[in-house]
Formats: sequence, structure tokens, C-alpha cells
Amino acid sequence: MGDTLKVAVVGSGPAGCYLVERLVKQAHDVEVDVLDRLPTPFGLVRYGVAPDHQTTKAITRVLARALGRAPAAFFGNVSLGSDIDLSELRELYDAVVLATGAARDRGLGIAGEDLPGVIGSGSFVGWYNGHPDFTDLEPNLSNCRRVLVIGAGNVAIDVARLLTKSAAELAQSDLDPEVAAALNAMPLEELRVVARGDAARVKFTPVELAELGDLERVDIVVDPDDLPPQGIGDEAVQSILRDFAARAPGGKPVKLHFDFNFEVKSIENKKEDVTVSFRNRKHGGAVVRQADLVVTCIGYEMGPLDGLAREGGHLRNDAGRIEPGLYVVGWAKRGASGTIATNRAESHAVADRLLGEVRPSGASGREGLKALLSERGCRWVDFDSWREIEAAETAGAGADRVRRKFRSFEALRQAAGLGAGS
Repeated sequence: MGDTLKVAVVGSGPAGCYLVERLVKQAHDVEVDVLDRLPTPFGLVRYGVAPDHQTTKAITRVLARALGRAPAAFFGNVSLGSDIDLSELRELYDAVVLATGAARDRGLGIAGEDLPGVIGSGSFVGWYNGHPDFTDLEPNLSNCRRVLVIGAGNVAIDVARLLTKSAAELAQSDLDPEVAAALNAMPLEELRVVARGDAARVKFTPVELAELGDLERVDIVVDPDDLPPQGIGDEAVQSILRDFAARAPGGKPVKLHFDFNFEVKSIENKKEDVTVSFRNRKHGGAVVRQADLVVTCIGYEMGPLDGLAREGGHLRNDAGRIEPGLYVVGWAKRGASGTIATNRAESHAVADRLLGEVRPSGASGREGLKALLSERGCRWVDFDSWREIEAAETAGAGADRVRRKFRSFEALRQAAGLGAGS
């Protein structure tokens, strides 16, 4: 018992799972417990990756191997800060690793960003991905003809794609039927992806950007005068934008515009319209756009966590170590950047550092955690219970879906066998 290293990982997204993978592989006598406030594992793979990108979501099969095998154990439905404090967790384990992500939308820092009709991408993506925190968001899309998507990264592309796809193009996704019905009923005519910087500085990746060009309902509009000379910027991305700029209008029902060099100055809600005022950073002068919906996709940051110091939207740390016995990985470590694959090497490096610095102390670990949670009446979802949720979602998918997610905490808990009110 005293020779077993006891590690707790808070968060079961890719960063946390890759850390578990490395700890288990490198250490012969280790016990790793993964806590998540959600009853379901896999974090942003389940709730952030777009529902029509099932190939990307298939990484859960790899992540499941880390969580589903001894000496690792999953404790879903356990919330840090309410079910257990960080100080208590540190007393139970030799080391604690924070893999909590960065779930809070960055603000624009301007007047009007909290008005009705303006939604941050974290909330909007959470809604269409069936995240239980956003089940009740229910954005009013029934009269939505004009949409502004503010941002120059792949989240902006995801939002634009999901809003403009046809019902047939959304088949075989894990988009909830109610969400799909709301999207497909939109009388959408115009969507603008608005970037603060110029076209050479966008952070779209070529695959995601190119997908827009194949959408059956969409004509893409790019002003060729907005594009940089060849050799400036990511050449693959610029080639796609040049292709879009050269396309003749196809008479399709939705026009998708790319606006570059537009800095948001203010947002107002006038009658039924959201009015957004921009400054054109290239030509000068003001530009005003009306919309029925504005989705801001300008990045994410961490909220406060147990008084730990933050900087740049993430926890202050030294190569993954916050202080002796306390580590951090993923977006909580470096900010909201990189891909799923970015987490693997980074989490492995932090795992190696932890193994080199921490020694077993005889901490109670898993048994102590179970005793404390039981004493407080907190019922957790283990990995077998998660498999019951997964089986039920797959069975309820219907012919045109890969799964039908349970979209509330109560439904997830009941599917896991915890019963009402757990």
C-alpha cells in the first residue's frame, strides 16, 4: 500500500486521459483516479468537437482505453468545489493534476456583448452538442435570416458550417433531433464570418475551411481585394480563399460572406435587430451590420479555481507544475490553443515530470475518496456505468444518427443507474 503512488486527475478530456495513459504505462505501481463533474468522460471531444465531425470524435476509443482499465478509475458526477475541495483531494493523494480545461468564453470587452441575440461560442456549441449546462439555452432561430459569426478560427468555421448545412448533410451526426429541427427551420439568407485581422492572419485550418465550399445550400463570397499577395500567410488556406473569391454566384439560398479587418466597436439591440458597429481597420471608417443572431468565437479562458493564480486565461505554472504535488495539463496549463493531438506530448511530459518528482506517501487515495463521497451522499458514475449511458444513447439514435445524447444531468444519471436526484 505504502509503495503505490496515488494520483488524482481532475478532468477527463484528452489532456487528462493522455496523462493517465502515460502514468499507467511508465509506472508499475500507480493508482490513478479521474474525477469529472459531468457523468460522462471525454470533455471537449464529446461536447466541443462539432457533431458532424464523427471521425474526429472517434478518438474517444483511444481515450477510453486509458480510463477503462485498471489501475485507473473514473469518478463521474463528482464536482470539485462542491462535492470535494481541492485541499481535501490533495490530502487524499500524493499528487493532483488539474485537467479542467478552459470553458469560459472570452469577452469582447465592449458595450452590448451581453444583450439578447448575442451568444458566446462556448454556450452555442454546448447547446448544439447537447451539453447539460446549456440544455435550456434554446436560442430563438425561428426568424433568423442574418447571422454574424465573429472570429477567425476553426470554432467560427464550425458554427458557420452547422448553421448552413442541410438536413441531409447533418445525417449520421450526433446532433440532437430537436437541435437539428431548430437549425433546419431557420430562414437563413446571409451569414458573415467576421475577422478582426486581415486574411493572412486567420487561424482556419485548410480542411475545415475547404468543407464550406462543398455545402449544398451555400454560395461563398470573398472580396479578392481582401486577400494578400501569394506567399503571405498559410498558402493552403490562402489558396482556398482565392478559390472562393473566384467563384461565380450559384444562386444558392444562403450567402456566406468573409469580412476581414473588421474590429467590433459596439453592439446595440434595436427593436428586433442586433446592430453591430465595426471599424474597418484597413480602409478606416465605420461599418454597421444588422443581424438576428451574433455568435462570438474569440476564444476561451479559465474561470477562478480555488484561489490559484491565473495568467493569460490559464493557470500559472512552470512546465506543468503549479507547486509541489500539484500539476496542470491541457488548456488549463497553456490556454485554449492547439489540437487534440497537441495534448498527448504535453500530457506525457507532465506525467514524466510528476513521476520524477513525487514519491508514495501512504496516502489513502481511492479508498479515502470513496469513503468521503459516500459520507456526503455523492453517488459517482464509474466507467461501467458510463458504458450504460453510451449503450442507451446508441440504442436511441434512430436511423440517421450515431447516438442520441441525454441532454440533462438528470437523464444522464438515470441512464447510469444512479436514479432520480443522485
